Amino acid sequence: MGLIYNGRKKKQFFLYIAAVPLLLLMALYVPLSVRFIEGLIPMDKCPLPHEYPLHPGNHVDNSLDLWSRTDVQTCTYWGAPIIWDGMFDPEYYDEFYRKQNITVALTVFAVGRYLDLYLEKFLTSAEQHFMVGQRVVYYVFTDSPEKVPKIKMAAFRTLFTFKVEKYSRWQDVSMLRMKMISDIIDSHVRHHAQYIFCLDVDQTFVGRFGTEALGDMVALLHSFYYRRPKFFYTYDQNPKSTAYIKTGDMYYHAAVFGGTWQRVKNLTQICYDAIMQDKMNHVEALWHDESHLNKYFLLNKPTKLLSPEYCWAEYIGYRRDIHVHRLVWAEKNYKFVRQ
Repeated sequence: MGLIYNGRKKKQFFLYIAAVPLLLLMALYVPLSVRFIEGLIPMDKCPLPHEYPLHPGNHVDNSLDLWSRTDVQTCTYWGAPIIWDGMFDPEYYDEFYRKQNITVALTVFAVGRYLDLYLEKFLTSAEQHFMVGQRVVYYVFTDSPEKVPKIKMAAFRTLFTFKVEKYSRWQDVSMLRMKMISDIIDSHVRHHAQYIFCLDVDQTFVGRFGTEALGDMVALLHSFYYRRPKFFYTYDQNPKSTAYIKTGDMYYHAAVFGGTWQRVKNLTQICYDAIMQDKMNHVEALWHDESHLNKYFLLNKPTKLLSPEYCWAEYIGYRRDIHVHRLVWAEKNYKFVRQ
């Protein structure tokens, strides 16, 4: 009986692996009309009672109007808000955090041709839209510090550059950034900032990405999956991987995550340890650090979720629930940048 069961599990696993390329092709190349129809699939609704406080006391997130957007899911079943346009008062949030005299760290990796193609636009657009009016410290990790562009910055905003090795495989850079972020939190961030965001460099800020995004542990809903049935979520289905997920509740994008430095330190260290355990077992998670991030958030629920406004792929096309774009994917040229 055990052999039959194991055989079924192996068959299910290989069927899943075979389906992944098809799902990826669908995400990238299906006609816009199909993606439009996909956007009509209803989302779950916020299960909290009307005007139920998210937090005890006078917490800033209690100002969120969870019922201002009836077309989307505005909170999770574990009580975390999902931030959409129209739910928050930006001036109230900015003033609240300005009184707290906070500093926000922002890490970004620009290795090899990623620096040449994306870094300057990433930084200049961040100065226009990321945490405007707040103290910000940028941490740029690159194999070519001398090539980091000189960007004019507002008052109380600074940039530090750290040299890292250029690995032969881009997957190694993707996964090992967890270790580098964990280390920089220990050596630097914890002394200079209360919050930290970790972003991919091949993105451009095009709208407000402000203090409403701050929270203890912040995750991003993936723009390709937020309206899809859970069957389409591309979790790692290999039971030999520490990133293995049989069924989950959300699919998160590793292009953006953040929180307090303490919570992000815990996240990055646990993900790195899991990656190293897989490596010892000659296993590599399906979507590398993103697979491990999804496993972490399944077991350690984020306290705030960002809607796909905070990282949108414009070639998805029109979605009536996306009122604004705040951060967008840059045009991808993987064949060139990953050489």
